[in-house]
Amino acid sequence: MAGNRLSRIVANTQKAPPFMQSWLLTKVFGTAIKFAGTAKVEINHLSHQESRLTIKNRKRVQNHIGSVHACAMALLAESATGYIVGMNVPDDRVPVIKSMHIDYVKRATGDLKAVAHLSDEQIQQILTTEKGEVTVAVTITDEKGVEPIKAEMIWAWTPKRR
Repeated sequence: MAGNRLSRIVANTQKAPPFMQSWLLTKVFGTAIKFAGTAKVEINHLSHQESRLTIKNRKRVQNHIGSVHACAMALLAESATGYIVGMNVPDDRVPVIKSMHIDYVKRATGDLKAVAHLSDEQIQQILTTEKGEVTVAVTITDEKGVEPIKAEMIWAWTPKRR
């Protein structure tokens, strides 16, 4: 797998006791990615193939009807997909979100969970193609197991400018 800076940070957090790993990952990412830190997006698991994140239904992320705001749902989907792409993009390239497609289909109840996946073929494409894009699957569910949104994120990567 890719040995980029981000994956090395994740590997280092896995040296900590298991009860601290999620907290450490969340703290590191929340400091680097300010909006995710402000909304308190929590990283429960992050590997080259899968990411699992949550956002609690707190006042700071609520809409006028008391559920997680549409923008916070989009942030959760973007974070879950972006972190997993970031785990695989070599250090000489930069990942950028190219498009978000989100359909809001149900009212969310309580906290939300996002799970994003990359296939082995997608990971190979990221590792071996200097410039490209990938559609990342992500599923968002609420406390009742309902999918309040259907989301699809397209991430691209390009060589870093010198």
